[in-house]
Order: sequence, then C-alpha cells, then structure tokens
Amino acid sequence: MALTLAQKILAAHSVTPVSEAEVAPGRIVNCRVDLVLANDITAPLAIKSFRRMGAAKVFDQTRVALVMDHFTPQKDVASAEQVMGVRRFAEESGIVHYFEGGNCGVEHALLPELGLVGPGDLVVGADSHTCTYGGLGAFATGMGSTDIAGAMALGESWFKAPESIRVTIYGSLDSNVGGKDLILWVIGRLGVDGARYKALEFDGPVVDAMPVEGRLTMANMAIEAGGKVGLFAADKSTLAYCKEAGRKGDAEIAADRDAVYEQHITLDVTGMEPQVACPHLPENVRPVSELGDVAVNQVIIGSCTNGRICDLRAAAAVFAGRKVKKGLRCIVLPATPGIWKQALREGILETMLDAGCVIGPPSCGPCLGGHLGILGGGEKALATTNRNFRGRMGSLESEVYLANPAVAAATAITGVITHPAAL
Repeated sequence: MALTLAQKILAAHSVTPVSEAEVAPGRIVNCRVDLVLANDITAPLAIKSFRRMGAAKVFDQTRVALVMDHFTPQKDVASAEQVMGVRRFAEESGIVHYFEGGNCGVEHALLPELGLVGPGDLVVGADSHTCTYGGLGAFATGMGSTDIAGAMALGESWFKAPESIRVTIYGSLDSNVGGKDLILWVIGRLGVDGARYKALEFDGPVVDAMPVEGRLTMANMAIEAGGKVGLFAADKSTLAYCKEAGRKGDAEIAADRDAVYEQHITLDVTGMEPQVACPHLPENVRPVSELGDVAVNQVIIGSCTNGRICDLRAAAAVFAGRKVKKGLRCIVLPATPGIWKQALREGILETMLDAGCVIGPPSCGPCLGGHLGILGGGEKALATTNRNFRGRMGSLESEVYLANPAVAAATAITGVITHPAAL
C-alpha cells in the first residue's frame, strides 16, 4: 500500500513494527516521539498532571522543550508565578531546552531556528500551532496538557492515522502574495472544520519554489481548518535550512506517488491578490480589493505565523520612506532574538522605527490577547497572526483582520486595509 506523508512518519515511529495496513486512516498507532513541547501557559498544567501521575523523571532531558513565550517578559504576578513554577521544574528535571528572557522567542519560530525539529520527526506540543513544523516535513501536532504530561514521562503517545487532503498549488505568484495568502485561501475553501483531524499535504510547482519560511507559515495555520497536521515534503531546500540550523543526517522525505487521498484540491495562483480573513473566523476570507475602506486602529506584525526575517523584510520594503498614519499603533515583534538581531543588522528595525513603528521583544504578546497591544472596545486591528476569533486580541467588542506582512505595512501607512500595490 502506498503511503501519504503522515502515514509514512507514523509508521516509522511506531513502538512496534507495523504493516502498511496498520497505518490506514482511522487505525491507532502507538509512537515514539522526538520532541515534547510546552509553554508558559500550558506547561504548568502539564507539570501538575506529570506529578499527579507519579512520574519520577522526564523520558529524555534533551527532548523536552519548555518555551516561556506567551506572557513574557512577565506581565503580572500570575504570569510571573507560572514561569517560576516551570523554571523550577526545568531545573529539577535537568531539562536542557528551557527558554526564558534573552534566549527566548516565539516557540514555533525558535525551535526550527535552533535545529530542534526537522524532516521526518514526530513532535507533540501543548500548543495548537505545533503543526508549524510540518513545513519541515515533520508530523507535528498539538495536544492537551495531560497528554503532554504522559509524553514527557514516557516518550510515547498514541495517534489515530489521519485521512489526508492533498493541496496542489501551481501558477505564477504575484510579488505581494505569499504563504499567508495561500493558506488563507485554503482555509476559506475548506472552512474552519473542513480538515478536522486530517492531514493537509501541500505540493506543486509553487510549493517547490517556496522558501521554507513560507512553508512554515502555511503549516502553522493548518489547525485553522481543523487539520491534525499540515505537511510539506522535505526537499533540498528543507535540508539546506536544517543544515544552517545545525542539524546533521536529515534526509528528504515525501509521500509515495500513488498514495491515496480523501480529497484533492488544486489552486492556480496566477492573478491572485493578497487575501484577508475578516472577523470573526479565519475562514471568512476575501481578496483585499473587496474590503473597501476598512479603517483600523492597530497593526501587528509578528507571531509564529509571520514574525520571521522574510516577513520583516517584506514589511520594511513597504515602510521605506513612508510613515505610519498618525493615531495608529503599529507594533512589530520579531519572533526570535536571532531574527531581531538579523533585522537590526539589515537596517530593517531602523526603517520601521523611522516609519513610526513600535518594536517589541520576541513574544507572542497580543496574538492571544496577552499583552503588548491589547484592543479596547470598538477597536479594529489588522494582524499577521493566525486567529481572529471574537475577543482574541482583547475586548469582545473589538475586531481582528488577518493578512500578510506587506498588506499589514501598507495598512499601517494608510490607516485602512490596503493592497501594497496601491502605494
């Protein structure tokens, strides 16, 4: 039986040898995991469960990552105490990959940058956007904190082999259109539950030519269509990215040519405009030209979706020689210290500061309504983040629109949601 990429990775990680039939969609597979992840919101719950189940130690001190990225630098007493508890557990357990303060960044940008995830890996995290690592050819998925506690103790977890949806992308991509627009189009097509517990597997000429950072953006938002994972084959571009991150021994991995898919979607991107997800669901997607004059109070550029160096470059190219509209807040959060330093070296931060942007620390910050940019009642924001649920970024009476970094920069300049080409 030919295997999809999801099936192939699950089979390779099975605790006991399995036949191809035993990773057919719907079958349960018990697998070893390569990395277990939690953050400052979810780790405290996982640690509590870990202790309640009587676990004596983590299964491998080098294969658990704890990233304090959501409410840090700590915004209040409650968040400080959560981080204190996780820090104490990391010290007691001898966990090598504990990140806080100056070495910390947004988890789903940080771990690929440091080479902690890569092709063919099986990764579980107590965060729904763990699926980001599928951009590197990893089966990576979010789980509840109790399941993460079990994985920290045992190094194993069970998975139901998912159905897979194949998304083939071809055509000529406009310079203002990227991975964020492609995944928004897919989510608009499928809806927020159209890929529920399924693998979204992306291929085609546009994907083959896409930088790895764009693939990570797309895999990140697979969950917004309900996906269990978002997957890209690991090719030469993937291996080059991983080698630069310090990994060794990675190999290309792809689905079998005659693998069976539940559904096959094709997308011709020729002539595609930047896409915008309107309130209050990521599926409420429209081309930017159809929005009319939507005025916003705040623009956010950053997050695990679009806080990488290519995203900041795209935004800076729009900002160059221009100013943020008076009265509008434009907040830029480079996703990791490494990205922050690279943006500094390239003059990107200076360009943004000259435009009137606020540059913040590597943090999730306002994405989840944490801090560093909360919306008040009646305010609207355009963000490069991944969710726009009601109240996601602050008041229940606020609204969030999602778009790519170039659209975000153009919007910050005009004060209304704007196609970069209009400038």
